[in-house]
Amino acid sequence: MTVTVPLNDGNAIPTLGLGVYQAHGREAYDAVRHALDVGYRHVDTAAMYGNEEQVGEAVRDSGLPREEVFVTTKVWNDDHGYERAIRACEVSLRRLALDHIDLYLVHWPVPGLRLDTWRALVDLRARGLVRSIGVSNYMVDHLDELAGASDVVPAVNQFELTPYNFQARRDVIARCVDDGIAVEGYSPVTRGRRLGDPSLRAIADAYDRTPAQVLIRWHVQHGFVVIPKSTNPGRIEENADVFDWELSEEDLARLDGFDEDLAVSWDPTGAP
Repeated sequence: MTVTVPLNDGNAIPTLGLGVYQAHGREAYDAVRHALDVGYRHVDTAAMYGNEEQVGEAVRDSGLPREEVFVTTKVWNDDHGYERAIRACEVSLRRLALDHIDLYLVHWPVPGLRLDTWRALVDLRARGLVRSIGVSNYMVDHLDELAGASDVVPAVNQFELTPYNFQARRDVIARCVDDGIAVEGYSPVTRGRRLGDPSLRAIADAYDRTPAQVLIRWHVQHGFVVIPKSTNPGRIEENADVFDWELSEEDLARLDGFDEDLAVSWDPTGAP
């Protein structure tokens, strides 16, 4: 779990992180504490999730040095625009009760305001409140627009990514690779919707692994950052057991071909 992906700003992000979407209160705190206790060093939250306080408390209570834990949060749609994004980051820092945010993302490409939001993120980085800045749910058109307005390239682009939508995301993945933007996949285990797929289960059985582990390992071998979400201690540990084995090139290619343009959450394709 010490494997990292280098970022274009000189920082590095742990390959595996814990997602905490829809985890609240004590459940969120306990999930983060358990993840950190078993070796995770990356937690992904957002203002919209309503659990920044619990994430920050768990990081502080873990006893780990601050520099060893990579914390991501995001500016929500209601806080787009320069001044609002600045304030939103300051509020997130107060909720987290941390001295900086490791990665601050534009959560969704809100039309009309997102360029001003990006300008705010650039300034927040310059002020040292955030270490790295990036985007989430940006497709090629959104990246084109950003490149035309700013000379600061996002460090990360986070979007839903699994073998089941891989081919539909090849264009944005290629663009990210060309621009040196790290690709980060959320909902990597399809929110459970494809864990019973016979083709996936056949691959998992061949390695004596679970379908979820195969899907997470697929991200790792492609060089993607991956943030499976769970509040179940056993699953948190299971999802992390993906670094001492590997898929064959043949099985990796088989998984690449599972594409069915599946979206289990927001689909930014065609977003203005």
